[in-house]
Amino acid sequence: MKKLTPAVAVAVLALALPTFAQAQEPAEPAPEAEAKPKSAMKDRFFVGGGIGATFGSVDYLEIAPLFGLKVVPRVELGFQPFYRWTNDGRYSPSVEYTDYGARVFSRFRIVSNFFLEADYQFTSYEYLNYYGGTTRASNNAFLAGAGYTMPLGRNVGLYFSALYDFSYDDNDPYGAYDSPVQLQFGVAVGF
Repeated sequence: MKKLTPAVAVAVLALALPTFAQAQEPAEPAPEAEAKPKSAMKDRFFVGGGIGATFGSVDYLEIAPLFGLKVVPRVELGFQPFYRWTNDGRYSPSVEYTDYGARVFSRFRIVSNFFLEADYQFTSYEYLNYYGGTTRASNNAFLAGAGYTMPLGRNVGLYFSALYDFSYDDNDPYGAYDSPVQLQFGVAVGF
């Protein structure tokens, strides 16, 4: 995500807080013969993602679902498509942009909840051109960095990561991002 705003943090917490209020009633233990082992493959999948919104002179909405697989206990692979809509009211008339794309990532858990991450991200984005209209361009980014997962329950956790874009070009005035450092924040739910 481009920037972490208070609205994003409030939205993620609003989605995550109902999980604290849910309590399961204790189940009676099943006899040994009837107990079914859990599927090891099912336990390796996780979903999650992030949402973002800001409103004011620039309205911004983003949705980014996340799908992942734990390959081995310390290695995760994932895919995250995203869509962003921006209405920039600082211009007259206001200008609308749409950005979309996807990223694939790998994470290697080094110690406890800390991980190293490498991403490839493709973004198709719009920018305001000299004629007052928008032009579409694309960007390929190769990012790497580190992050932290904060468990919220048995199968729910928040993740934070700081990544550096090794393909960032300071000389590109219309780049997809305004900084080579990208901060990401989201929630993941295991099955």
